[in-house]
Amino acid sequence: MDVLRIAAFSDGDGGGNPAGVAIADELPDAAQMQVIAADVGFSETAFATPTDTGWRVRYFSPETEVPFCGHATIALGAALAMQNGDGVFTLTLNEADITVEGSRGGATIAAALQSPPTRSAAASPDLVAEALALFGYSESDLDTRLPPAIAEAGATHLILALADRKRLSNMSYDLDAGRRLMRDHGLVTVSLVHAETPRLFHARNPFASGGVYEDPATGAAAAALAGYLRDLDWPHGGDIHIVQGEDMGARSSIRAEISPEPGASIRVSGAARVMCEN
Repeated sequence: MDVLRIAAFSDGDGGGNPAGVAIADELPDAAQMQVIAADVGFSETAFATPTDTGWRVRYFSPETEVPFCGHATIALGAALAMQNGDGVFTLTLNEADITVEGSRGGATIAAALQSPPTRSAAASPDLVAEALALFGYSESDLDTRLPPAIAEAGATHLILALADRKRLSNMSYDLDAGRRLMRDHGLVTVSLVHAETPRLFHARNPFASGGVYEDPATGAAAAALAGYLRDLDWPHGGDIHIVQGEDMGARSSIRAEISPEPGASIRVSGAARVMCEN
């Protein structure tokens, strides 16, 4: 099966999060998709097949299937625009129907997804304590303006906001311990963020649940964070910019547009660049 390799949320000619994109007349069975995703080796590979109304899509990390992946959706939007021309494409996921838009323009392609609905709730004290211990943080490291939360926008994330950018930069943890924590609590990632301003965030996203130490760009977590900010009445001004991957040497740029309607979809956008095809 041919697999496109596309970096989503790239920053100019570099950065971004590589994703595999496999478009076929029929999807392989789940076991085969898992093997392909492990062979590709990126944090996620999106598999898509045409339907009467759009595209059926499934996402696999090297170790497991995930319900929704933002950067792989952006990569898929770029691939569909290259294959079918600029447009908006309807995607049927395991648990939601969404859209992705792709627009070609030279070496990079602009893409934007509309996330599944969002929701958020306070994280339990026990989970927060366990997560802080995993990363070697303490409660004094947290930004009290953004209390720890469970946030969803197609996938579930724990959001921990840090008051100090340096503490975010120094993030480290044990992969096996992180895998246990995330799988025990049904988390896809832990979203570690720092608010430089009300509209500019720095983020790191450990993805141990999928066997990946860290993602350089995470669209699903960006949508979940944006929905959480809306629930908090945070002064986001209608959109936020998230810089991710900088501490990994793969600076990525994500924009999330936030409508005022509670729980509504978040528009997440960025650039994508084709890496290669196998």
